[in-house]
Parts: sequence; structure tokens; C-alpha cells
Amino acid sequence: EAYSDALGNNVSDAPFPGVEIVDRYTYRVILKTKYPQFVYWLAMPFFSPMPKEAINFYSQPALKERNITIDRFPVGTGPYRIETLVPYKEIVLVKNENFRVERYPSNGAPGDREAGLLDDAWNIVPFMPKVVYKLEKEYIPRWNKFLQGYYDSSGISSDTFDSAIAFDDTGDPRASELLQAKNIVLRTSVSPTTIYLGFNMQDDVIGGYTADKQKLRQAISIALDYEEYIEIFLNGRGVISQSPIPPGIFGYEEGEIGINPYVYNWDAQTGRAVRKSLEEARQLLTEAGYPDGLDKDGNPLVVYFDNAWTSAGATPRLAWMRRRFEQLGITMENRTTDYNRFRDKVQNANFQIISWGWHADYPDAENFMFLLYGPNGRAKFGGENTANYDNPEYNRLFEQMKNMENSPERLEIIRQMKRVLQQDAPWVFTYHPVSFGLSHQWVKNSKPSPLGGNTLKYLRVDAPLRAQHRAAWNKPVTWPLWAFFGVLILGTIPAVITVWKRERGTETSRRAL
Repeated sequence: EAYSDALGNNVSDAPFPGVEIVDRYTYRVILKTKYPQFVYWLAMPFFSPMPKEAINFYSQPALKERNITIDRFPVGTGPYRIETLVPYKEIVLVKNENFRVERYPSNGAPGDREAGLLDDAWNIVPFMPKVVYKLEKEYIPRWNKFLQGYYDSSGISSDTFDSAIAFDDTGDPRASELLQAKNIVLRTSVSPTTIYLGFNMQDDVIGGYTADKQKLRQAISIALDYEEYIEIFLNGRGVISQSPIPPGIFGYEEGEIGINPYVYNWDAQTGRAVRKSLEEARQLLTEAGYPDGLDKDGNPLVVYFDNAWTSAGATPRLAWMRRRFEQLGITMENRTTDYNRFRDKVQNANFQIISWGWHADYPDAENFMFLLYGPNGRAKFGGENTANYDNPEYNRLFEQMKNMENSPERLEIIRQMKRVLQQDAPWVFTYHPVSFGLSHQWVKNSKPSPLGGNTLKYLRVDAPLRAQHRAAWNKPVTWPLWAFFGVLILGTIPAVITVWKRERGTETSRRAL
């Protein structure tokens, strides 16, 4: 903000210490301390080069008052530029004729070459001359248009999941026979996102760091069966989380070493984690001072769940949560408010339990573990630590880990941090979402990239193949028209015969006369 205030309306006016211009296309950034994650920051949108003339132009107050801003009329250096922008309706991108020479990658992950993802190696990108995005407010028409070939790719809603997805003998998802008949390809990927229920660690009932408070939160963590939740509400599109770190990020570990031992047991025979029983959760609740969900005075334990879940779909989810709490003898009171009120509650630590989440800014454990770093507390410091968790041991380990390169030593520190979190249980670790994407066979070089926002330039569309299938799948249905004419003709035959007989009878009478 200070830099922005000093900037005024001219980007050349303000000093920018720590940055040196090397030449027209190069600048040097000087950091005060080691920070390996900075290389990821350089790839984030706010580091995109912007022409100072454009920034100065769109900074004019007269334009701002009319909502004419650089985010609506961007000027950048990417492979595409906006040709048409109709808010809430359509965006049309066309190839940037001034884009630098950039070539398709020549190497990739294991299996990419076999999948044909490197067939365009060294070819100049982008491939598509135009890209059209349309907003379809109703999902069913959008889905039908995708099946007809009028959209190249699609997600999958709950309404169409059963018709789009089947499961093989191992439980892995695959495209249904309907989609396979059209050679539609299913691609799945685990999102670098963690969804959690956060306990307010400053709350007198649900917060705190003593053993009894830990056991209360551990009992709740066991009772909230998110395997069941994923099956009921997400069509199986989720991976159970054991810590803040999602799959694909250094520090995530599968197998016995990766489980949360306070919520799961490891079944060596099946090689999988098994959620602890409700009996174990009830025992923890008793040790926490709430036998059968009752406090020392015999009053039922009541906890409050604050949220901004105002959609109709929230009702069954809240009912599910309430039922899971009741199995411990705990009463869950729902407190749904509008988002502004809910945000204020979180900001001021005026809650007991909330649902929250975080999507990776960059692929590093620090970007998830900082969510529970004490000096990032939301109430005291306005940070992203919404649970207001502040454990000195965790803070010490985080400060030691955050600027390290990935290494066995760093992994061991991350393990220690996870064990501290799992014992304290400031979160109910719920799940990491799994995204399902569909694309037609004519879409080439498509591969899920949950963090990359620059993959459009790699896509190629076989337009003749698309046109061929569109024509085959959308032939005019003419038989109703022919049937109509057939019925019409058949219906007129008796009338024609009647008229013919009448005319013939009249002619015979004339001859007799």
C-alpha cells in the first residue's frame, strides 16, 4: 500500500529498493534472507510484466469512476488477447500476434510420451487461433451441448455423475459406456487444496491446549466420518486428509507413516488407514470430562457451528454434521449468517467451529503449514491462521522449516510439525478435493494442472475431426416429418376415394339421361 500511495499516477516516480534493472528484459531482485519459495512467487499473476503506459492510463480517476480499469482491459505479454468481453456471458480470446517465440516442451512426467503429450515437442505455441468461453447458467443444457460436441470440455455435476462415471473392479473411476462410445476422455487430479473444520483455540469450551481439550477435539475428529461425507455429498471425489499438506506437495506421505494416529489405526493386512471407532471417540470424550456428552453438572455439551452456507444444498450437510455430533451425545447448534457477518465473526474470533479451506499459491509445504503459525493468527494479526492456533513448539519448528530446501532433514521437521498438530487437533482434517474433467477426443495435449494457469497455449484442437463428429451426432431427425406426411396422406385417401366415387356416380347418371 505504501508503494501504491507513493506511486501516484506514474509508475516511474516511486523508488523501488531491492530491485535493480539489468537490461531491457532483465531485472534483479535482492532478498534480505534466504527464501527458496520466491521462485514460485515469480510465476504468480502479480509478477506478470505490465507496460507502464497502460498502468498510467488506466489509473486516471475519470476512467476508474466509469469502471474502466486495467483488470477489465488488460494489457500484457501472454499468448492470447481479449477480443470480446461480455460480462457474465462470453469471453473471446484470439492469438496475440506479438507473442514471443515459445515452443512446446520436449520432456515431461513419466507416461507423458506414451500418452502422446509430447507429440508437439518443439512446435511453436499457441496452437489455437481463437478460444471462446461461454457462461451457461443451467447445467443440463450445457451438458447436452457437450455431448453433442458443441463444447470441447466439461466438468461433471452431481446430477450427471451417475450417467458419466463408472467404477472398475478396483474402485477407480472411468468414463461410462455412454461417454466411451463417443471417445470422451476422463482425467482426474487431486487438487492442491485442503478443506478443514477449524476450532477457535481462544474459545473457553472448544479451545485450549490441555490434555482434556485435546481429547475433546480428537473425539470430534473421529466422530466426523468424512469417508462417509465424501461418498454422500461429493460422489467420492475427495481424498481423506491426515494433515494440512495435500498430495503432490513435499511433506505429504502415504502409508502408515502418513496417517493421523489420533484419528486412524493402520490395518497392516489391507494396507490402509481405518478410522477409529465411536467407542474410542466416546472414551476420549469421557476423559475430556464429558461422559455421554454431559459436563460435570450433568448439562449436555453444546457446540456452535458458524457458517455462511445459505444455499439449499447446505441443509442435508448440516443434518449430517448434527447427526455425527449426536452420536457422541454432543448437541451441535447451527449458526448460519450472511457472508459479511460470518467474516466478521472469523475476524474477531467470535465462533467455536467453522469450515474453511486453502488452495495452494505454490507447491511447497510452507504454504500450508503457515496456516497454523502463531504469528499468522487471524484475531491478533489478521493472518490466515483462522483457528488462532499458537503452539510455541510448532512455531519453533515452522521457523526452522520454512526457508529450507526440500531434503530429508526438512521432511523430518515437517513430520514433527504434523505430530504436534495431530495431537493438538486445532483442525478436523477433512479432505482434499479431486477434480474430474472430460474432454472430447479432438482436444490434444490436455493434462490436469491444478496450479498452472498458463496451459491454454499448449492445447490443440483437431477442428476437422470435431466438425465430422458434430455432423454425425446432430443429423436432423426427419422421420417425424415423414410420419406426419404419411399420416396426412393416409388420412386423405378415404376422402379422395369418396370424391372419386361421387364424381363417377354423377357421370353415370348423366349417361343414363
